[in-house]
Amino acid sequence: MLSVVISIAMVLLGIALLLNAWRLFRGPDATDRILALDTLYINSAALIILYGVDIGRADFFAAALLIALFGFVSTMALAKFLLRGDIIE
Repeated sequence: MLSVVISIAMVLLGIALLLNAWRLFRGPDATDRILALDTLYINSAALIILYGVDIGRADFFAAALLIALFGFVSTMALAKFLLRGDIIE
């Protein structure tokens, strides 16, 4: 039962990744693209965690944590760049 639910969740996250990529490339504004990139990081981390649960290895949790960390830092840097026009003061 758990493997069926994980498979369905992985398919739905794959669809969400495709929709995020579509918004990333076709976003009407830079803020929409940044939000799509942030959501793309979150969905990819969730997909990696689901894959780790599916195969029963805990190594993938650290990889998902790193992806989430890099996603947060890059989102903050891009938001600061949009706000001020400069990242490093």
